Amino acid sequence: MSIFWLVLTVLMVIIEACTTQLVSIWFAVGALSGCISALITEKIWIQVLVFVVVTVITLITTRPLAKRVNNKIKTHTNSDRNIGKTALVVSDINNTDSVGQVKVSGSIWSAKSADNSVILKDSEVVVKDIEGAKLVVELK
Repeated sequence: MSIFWLVLTVLMVIIEACTTQLVSIWFAVGALSGCISALITEKIWIQVLVFVVVTVITLITTRPLAKRVNNKIKTHTNSDRNIGKTALVVSDINNTDSVGQVKVSGSIWSAKSADNSVILKDSEVVVKDIEGAKLVVELK
């Protein structure tokens, strides 16, 4: 049975190595614990219990930490430089109709209103955020 647990450990490590998020590391630790318990006892229910308990404990104790670390990693793009800049509305912005464009730093961007208000052409706005390929703006 220890071979089963060892194979499961290696499989979980391989799955973890193939992903960009923490997905199966907790199961790998649990399977390794199951492997160690298989060397101590032949009772399968004890091995499974050790696997489940260790997996749950490692998941509960490390998952919040892993989420915090992953959430802090933000990929900055060149478009981030537009946040805080003033832009000119070149096409009326209407979130309901999903239309609107602004010109900022010499480039035309699709835009949406931060507060869902309609912003008319030739208004000056401030870029507050970026959602996908749209700038989120509000009146200056």
